[in-house]
Amino acid sequence: MNTSMIRYILGYILKIEGVLMLLPCLTAVIYHETEGIIYLAVAAAAFFIGFLMSRNKPKNTVFYLKEGCIATSLSWIVLSFFGCLPFIFTGEIPSFTDALFETISGFTTTGASILSDVESLSHCSVIWRSFTHWIGGMGVLVFLLAILPLSGGSHMNLMRAESPGPSVGKLVPRVKHTARLLYLIYFGLTVLEIILLLLGGMSFFHSVNTAFATAGTGGFGFRNDSFASFSPYLQWVVTIFMILFGVNFYAYFLVLFGKIKKALIISEVQWYFIIIILSTGFISVSLARSSMGIGESITHAAFQVGSIITTTGFSTMDFDLWSESCKTILVLLMFIGACAGSTGGGIKVSRLIIMFKTVAKELNSYIHPKSIKKIKMDDKPVEHEVVRSVNVYFITYIIIFCVSTFLVSLEGNDLITNFTAVAATINNIGPGLALVGPAQNFGFLTAFSKYVLMFDMLAGRLELFPLLILFHPRLWKDAWNQKQKIRAKQQQNKNV
Repeated sequence: MNTSMIRYILGYILKIEGVLMLLPCLTAVIYHETEGIIYLAVAAAAFFIGFLMSRNKPKNTVFYLKEGCIATSLSWIVLSFFGCLPFIFTGEIPSFTDALFETISGFTTTGASILSDVESLSHCSVIWRSFTHWIGGMGVLVFLLAILPLSGGSHMNLMRAESPGPSVGKLVPRVKHTARLLYLIYFGLTVLEIILLLLGGMSFFHSVNTAFATAGTGGFGFRNDSFASFSPYLQWVVTIFMILFGVNFYAYFLVLFGKIKKALIISEVQWYFIIIILSTGFISVSLARSSMGIGESITHAAFQVGSIITTTGFSTMDFDLWSESCKTILVLLMFIGACAGSTGGGIKVSRLIIMFKTVAKELNSYIHPKSIKKIKMDDKPVEHEVVRSVNVYFITYIIIFCVSTFLVSLEGNDLITNFTAVAATINNIGPGLALVGPAQNFGFLTAFSKYVLMFDMLAGRLELFPLLILFHPRLWKDAWNQKQKIRAKQQQNKNV
């Protein structure tokens, strides 16, 4: 295992975080807030430690998927640890567990909060909370790939470990250019949303916060009522952009290069919009029947469907008060999630398509035992390895979900609270139902339950396996044996 390269990457990650933390420092200067000194101190410490870790570049810069998974998992843990320190030192979230929960929720774009009064936070802390969404949305390692020179297939191994979805490919011949192109699209959509929000009368500070949270499909708000008090125009702007950021970015790549027809026939994108339209239609009718106006019903339904399926987590009203059928649809959307290759969470639409086609193929084999039929998506055969990985992912997902629900239930809360708390965190959504509904928060949970849910947030964002590999005993045994061999070889060379 190339441990020196993992250390080198972690060092770069800390330096990047130190630079990114200058944004809340600048915000503190603008609003004359003393909390900015804390952010500056933490930023300097992160950059200095990162500099020491990445000072000497390893001779061997090649590493494989195993190292890519380890580097990715450790990077997100390190990011979250240093990212939570300003909350603690400023006293705005004095508890380490709560601060870490809030920060992991931010970086994983979950949006589950322990805060009951968001409006009491300083401007620099508000912008940092939202900025963690934007950083985590596309992935800080994807940004790192755009600037860090690696050898061989190391770029792809790092991108595969962090990018959401059943498979990751290159949009252009070089992975570095792919990473740059992804961030160009990401940045462009963010700026466009900021402009449209400004046109709706929202202040620049609030527009930036909202765009960061929407782009990363995170959902941290700056008001205690989330988006309920904003105008229908602003709600529709956010609705549209939540849905846009849930689209596979490969479709935007095709549009960018004039291949619009090819982008429109991507089956995952088609089903993504079909699910949104059908869900919005059903909930709109249900809300209209409950004495709400048609226009208002469509606005709230579209906003909430877009928020949940893209795993953003914003809300315009307490949907926990809706009918049971509407809440059931929202819970199902929590699991479906957005498209692969987007900033959204959940199981992903493409995985569900593959699973349904796998079931259909299996049923067909019962009727025609000798038939040989390949599973296809967009008229291309799906490799057996992809089908296998989807099946294994789903099994692992179910196991983690069941175990997490049981562990959280030890606290004694009701089943709906426990079930939706795990669903909201492992799918990186934010609000659930009952005690963790949109009008509530996660602050009442015990430290044990919060750490379980923190694990779920990280596992959900990293597609389970990059985080799980850290708990595999064989990994550390191999690393120890390799270290012993190196020491023995060095000792042998000294004796000679």
